[in-house]
Amino acid sequence: MNPQLAVVLAAVCFGSTGTALALGPDAATPFSAGLARIVVGGGLLGAIAWMTSDRRLPLTPVTVAWILVGALGVLAYQPAFFLGTEVNGVAVGTVVALGSAPVLTGLLEWVLTRRPPGLLWVVATIVATSGVAVLSGLFDATSAIDPVGLVGSLGAGLSYAVYTLAGKALIDRGMSSRGSMGAMFGAAAVLGAPLLLVADTAWMASVPGAATVLWLGIVTTTVAYLLFGAGLRRLRASTVSTLTLAEPLTATVLGLLVLQERLAFSSVVGLMVVAAGIAILSLGGRRQRVPATG
Repeated sequence: MNPQLAVVLAAVCFGSTGTALALGPDAATPFSAGLARIVVGGGLLGAIAWMTSDRRLPLTPVTVAWILVGALGVLAYQPAFFLGTEVNGVAVGTVVALGSAPVLTGLLEWVLTRRPPGLLWVVATIVATSGVAVLSGLFDATSAIDPVGLVGSLGAGLSYAVYTLAGKALIDRGMSSRGSMGAMFGAAAVLGAPLLLVADTAWMASVPGAATVLWLGIVTTTVAYLLFGAGLRRLRASTVSTLTLAEPLTATVLGLLVLQERLAFSSVVGLMVVAAGIAILSLGGRRQRVPATG
């Protein structure tokens, strides 16, 4: 599969998360749903990686360190993201988290690899991030931004950058894309499982609750990160991070079609700008590819 298409399809899966929660039980909380998503999806990813990947790759101290760093990034993302949206609102929290992730990924990749992102990535990231800002209604916000919420949103962006770069580092060290995603998310599932003991999980016992958990675990995590890893295997981490800005685009379209939400004119403009940024990177993506390593 074309690697750009794989990442965009992964972002489409990510973008269904909000709609799935909206259609699920009213008692479902972002904290418990986020944990269930990691435990179910991460556990399944780990099992798939164990059954299908080459297990002869030695687990060196460096490899184990990257797995743990990636797992911690996975676990840190959800609470940091929800802190930002709770304190500063969904619009500001979303645009800071999703908008900062590609930039932070590109900068960290530059530091780690000493290879600056190309001009195509810079242009596409500026365009797509601007579209996310318009789409989220950031320019309509009139309240002051709380620094605590801002730190949370930036922390979410940094967490995303960390586990994306950790996954890429594992692939570059010879691990398959399935093995990379499975190792990180499997470890995150093990670390996150005890936290379910302090979360409100009663809503999961109902049929709608179980269906919500399965969708979040299988579609938005297992399937999504298999596609994400396939793209990460052939593309730079900075490119992958920008392409996943298709997530808010998907969430908005699903809100319109499934939840029958209304779109303001600014949201329509935002959708078009995000799509333009993704198209710039996708159509010129051959210059951004790197050789397959696993």
